[in-house]
Amino acid sequence: MLINVPETVVADALRGMAAVHPELTVDVESRVVVRRDAPVAGKVALVSGGGSGHEPLHAGFVGPGMLSAACPGEVFTSPVPDQMVRAAAAVDSGAGVLFVVKNYTGDVLNFEMAAELAEDEGIQVAQVLVNDDVAVTDSLYTAGRRGTGATLFVEKIAGAAADEGAPLDRVAAVARRVNESSRSFGVALGAVTTPAKGSPTFDLPPGELELGIGIHGEPGRERRPMMTSGEIADFAVDTVLEDLRPTGPVIALVNGMGATPLLELYGFGAEAHRVLSERGVVAARTLVGNYVTSLDMAGCSVTLCQVDEELLRLWDAPVETPALRWGR
Repeated sequence: MLINVPETVVADALRGMAAVHPELTVDVESRVVVRRDAPVAGKVALVSGGGSGHEPLHAGFVGPGMLSAACPGEVFTSPVPDQMVRAAAAVDSGAGVLFVVKNYTGDVLNFEMAAELAEDEGIQVAQVLVNDDVAVTDSLYTAGRRGTGATLFVEKIAGAAADEGAPLDRVAAVARRVNESSRSFGVALGAVTTPAKGSPTFDLPPGELELGIGIHGEPGRERRPMMTSGEIADFAVDTVLEDLRPTGPVIALVNGMGATPLLELYGFGAEAHRVLSERGVVAARTLVGNYVTSLDMAGCSVTLCQVDEELLRLWDAPVETPALRWGR
């Protein structure tokens, strides 16, 4: 691993963000990343966060058109309420703050507590829960579906709505609509190794893969002999479509889990497009790359979001963050 010691891996990464992204204010000690021009007068602010190890989610999505602030926790560990309150106070302009929360038990509990504390300080807070993963009904870390790739869609589209000057209740409604319109499914070709443990979180013999994995090193719901990229795309995209049942165009995210080369991800993206086309589903936009990762896990996930004219317009709106930028 390219680290100093496991105990400082998150702080070291944040020091790196501070060094190369002067457009961000990075509080390494408090573990809060804020866009430097915050608070933006009259604009609803978006705050998200979660355990580290999923980069560029969330700190890599801080900037105009997306998040106002992010709270990175320790590796695969929820941030604490004090971080979230500090972030909300730094970005609130009086228009209110939307917490974007992935559905993991620790994140949910801590963001709920932070919302109460922030409101005690006079900050109006709304929350949206992201729970898009169709692989499992419950998991080792959740009651209900996990929040995974759709987090990017929620943060981008709700961030655009906030940039347009929409009030807090409207931004929250858009965020919930994006989540309800999104589904994901993930596949692992190799297990993740956390810095603290130093060994794979589960045993996956050569020539086998896990279907339906999460992003915290938990195994999938099913293990099979290795499949081709096309066979995996058939399984993953069909699983998402069976649950989402889109009646219009979709935005597609072909997401790497951290250790899969773009050469393979683009090839998988071609297969995902083939499956969508064969099923009569139009991919209005497609994003390919490492966006919601699981440290060094090999594999990928597919997320689809059914969009209408408004959601597609907000998706296309300008964004400028370390990991996602266009139109500016």
